[in-house]
Amino acid sequence: MSWWRSTISTAEFTPLLLIFSLSLILVALYATARAGRRKIPPLPPGPINIPLVGHLPFLDRSLHTYFADLAQTYGPILSLRLGQKVCVVVSSPSIAKEVLKDNDVTFANRDVPAAAKAGVYGGISILWSPYGPEWRMLRKIGVHQMIGTAALDSAYYDLRRREVRRTVGYLNGRAGSAVNLGEQLFVTTLNVVTSMLWSSGAVEAAAERDSVGAEFRRWVEEFTAMLGKPNVSDFFPWAAWFDLQGIERRMRECSRKFDKMFDETIDQRLKSMDQSQETRGIKDVLQVLLELKDDVDAKTPLTMTHVKALFLDMILGGADTTSSTMEFAMAEIMNRPPLIIKLQEEIDNVVGQDDILEEHHIHKLPSLLAVVKETLRLHPPVALVVPHRPSKSCLIGGYTVPEGSRVFINVWSIHRDPSIWENPSEFSPERFLHGAYDFSGNDFTYLPFSSGRRICAGTAMAERIMMLTLAALLHSFDWKTAEGEKLDLEEEPGIVVRKKTPLMVIPSPRLSNPTLYK
Repeated sequence: MSWWRSTISTAEFTPLLLIFSLSLILVALYATARAGRRKIPPLPPGPINIPLVGHLPFLDRSLHTYFADLAQTYGPILSLRLGQKVCVVVSSPSIAKEVLKDNDVTFANRDVPAAAKAGVYGGISILWSPYGPEWRMLRKIGVHQMIGTAALDSAYYDLRRREVRRTVGYLNGRAGSAVNLGEQLFVTTLNVVTSMLWSSGAVEAAAERDSVGAEFRRWVEEFTAMLGKPNVSDFFPWAAWFDLQGIERRMRECSRKFDKMFDETIDQRLKSMDQSQETRGIKDVLQVLLELKDDVDAKTPLTMTHVKALFLDMILGGADTTSSTMEFAMAEIMNRPPLIIKLQEEIDNVVGQDDILEEHHIHKLPSLLAVVKETLRLHPPVALVVPHRPSKSCLIGGYTVPEGSRVFINVWSIHRDPSIWENPSEFSPERFLHGAYDFSGNDFTYLPFSSGRRICAGTAMAERIMMLTLAALLHSFDWKTAEGEKLDLEEEPGIVVRKKTPLMVIPSPRLSNPTLYK
């Protein structure tokens, strides 16, 4: 018996033993916690944050270029605290692959801003819905029923051809006069999208193309501007009640304009449901959705709110980004007269000057496709992929990306990385000749439509509209800038990157018969 046991009674020994045991347990737990903390990798490196507000005061309006500059100092994955939110920015293909492919399910949710909740029916759309049954239902409808390859190649080809011919006809009537080409490209794309949705263009009359088209474009630009604007409500949850910047209020006002248009269109269709759509030879997206909505056996029912959210997704995601890319493409082409000649010769060799360009011709225009790909590289319409939100903490690039953080993929930075692209700031379509790169998102050095589960659903539609429209414009006209106008390529930053100054140009008919496209 040890000396300490002989000097202490049994009654005294029992509590001491318990205290000693508890002490050992607490020490062991503390040591384990310390060891655990040491094993958890830190957040990605980043700039110093100010207490409470973090890095918010230092953000630049052009986030994609600002984040690219930070990456030069802190590396291809960096973090910064914006208010109470941790933001992670990825600027390299290998780390983008970790997020969008290797950990695709973990990062399949969006970090939905307050503006999207206010303006997009609470955020229930293909773009914003959380990953789950509702999103899978919407995505399936979008890809297979609305803008899948089969529907694009059969049901909607005539709509694209009609709207492109309308645009060519309108420009023929404006020959020799200055035209805001960006607005006309927007009207063309908008009419294609709305014709697919409900069989009629949003801007039908030629006399309205300038006035109504410009007004509609302002609606869309205001909407997307609010989505991309840094909002205190997103970084301080308690502030969402107060809408300190008025962004949610303005989003609701803008959303009401679209909602009214959707309601009127749907009500008109419902009133005419006694006349079979098939009898009239029409099976547009609205008709498909109304039939799906009545499917009582669907596991996840489609509501009228879903229908309107899908409409908004297509108008915002289709008309705005596609027309912006085409405006940049035309500006880049016009900046290089030898390139215009090369493209026109390519089109003439395939189509001739006495025939009409059709969509089956565009697959024989590799130089034009290279121009589209290079435009999407140098001017990706969504420079920062719509932010992802990890459903659990994850190890990315050797660092911890915490659950609930806002994760950006800086496509603009990846597309201009000198270690990947030779002379990355130069517009050089030749790099895309011979079938190099595609829009599938499988090559993480080229991500104009993102990748993974949340890859853009409208890729095939955008490619067809851009190729057909640009080919028709180059086939039908010679182009020069309006007198006194400077051809620049400066970007206007936002969730959708646009050309800062309008592309004001003068079309001159070049075909032997300018009325071919009537």
